[in-house]
Amino acid sequence: MIVKINGKETEIPQNLNIRELLEYLNIKTNYVAVELNKEIVKRSQWEQTFLKENDILEIVTFVGGG
Repeated sequence: MIVKINGKETEIPQNLNIRELLEYLNIKTNYVAVELNKEIVKRSQWEQTFLKENDILEIVTFVGGG
């Protein structure tokens, strides 16, 4: 299945929810925000939100610094 992640078309397995996608991409979930088709998805909804062909995601990781 093809989705667009941060502007790049990416092939992923079928039937993934957002939490599974982050695990598949080896993204630690501590400081991450996910936008799906221009809507922010609350962390509490990640496991109930399944991805579909041609979905558009923005995944933002927050990094601290000084």
